[in-house]
Amino acid sequence: MGNRRVDPNFMSSSNSSDDNSSDHASDATSHSFHGKLTNDFNTHAPTKNERALNIPTRSAPRLHKPVPVIGWGAFKIGRNLGAKYPKAFEIPSEPDALALIHQLINDGVCLFDTAPAYGLSEERLGKVFATITPTQRDQLFISTKVGETFVDGASHFDFSPAAVTRSVRQSLLALHCESVDAVFVHSSGNDLDILQDSGCVQALDELKKQSLIGSIGFSSKTILGGEFALKHELIDAVMLEIHPDATDMLSLLPLAHSLGKAVFVKKPLASGTLEPKIVLPWILAHKHITSIVIGGLNLARLRENFMTASLTNQ
Repeated sequence: MGNRRVDPNFMSSSNSSDDNSSDHASDATSHSFHGKLTNDFNTHAPTKNERALNIPTRSAPRLHKPVPVIGWGAFKIGRNLGAKYPKAFEIPSEPDALALIHQLINDGVCLFDTAPAYGLSEERLGKVFATITPTQRDQLFISTKVGETFVDGASHFDFSPAAVTRSVRQSLLALHCESVDAVFVHSSGNDLDILQDSGCVQALDELKKQSLIGSIGFSSKTILGGEFALKHELIDAVMLEIHPDATDMLSLLPLAHSLGKAVFVKKPLASGTLEPKIVLPWILAHKHITSIVIGGLNLARLRENFMTASLTNQ
């Protein structure tokens, strides 16, 4: 890559923000790639700078360490097929993707969420994680997922213990990490069947006992699945869709709090149709919500959203 820095308007002419993952649709995309790099970005292990964000953390008794109140979902650096985005977008080149990751770390972003189903995402994150020091790695909260892969333009689901174990080990290799802070089960929508019959959570627990996983999570698509996951003795966290146009999952927050379990919010901006300056404070006003995962490729907008969430929590 050489020495490069991301332009503040890197990769998007849009003024909207994105949500993350194949579950997360957004209209905040552009039809063409607008990646720009300047010559002076240090691509080696990043250090804090005067522009670094001061993102607060929240804790939950079942999490092994505090988590930033907002983090970055890395879907768009790896995949653009089969996603529920209303507009097409280009995957950034590898130099541009790595530069963006470096700059986010340099800015003080510490939560990075990815998945095997996100195409090149884990591999690209791993190339950056391989350059940081152990101390810097300890400051990050890295989460990935199991259960879904994306092959030949289609999602494939396998929640068997063998597939889950293999998936985590492959993710660790791709991410250049000895362990990850959380692994979420990437539900296909059959939440109860997955939780009750597949053995995937038990397989994750075995990996947790080997210190390969910090916390076990479940990304639910139904309220009943979310409730069952929260009541599952081995699960430490859930990932739920919550925003002003999707409030049903709020009913699960008292249960999560009573059990000491973390709540991560996915799709916080409802496909890019909601205003971040209104929605992010609204979400974080619910004190039993632990963290928000927000996607996107526009560095200036990401910084603005991280700052909004950070100031809200102070």
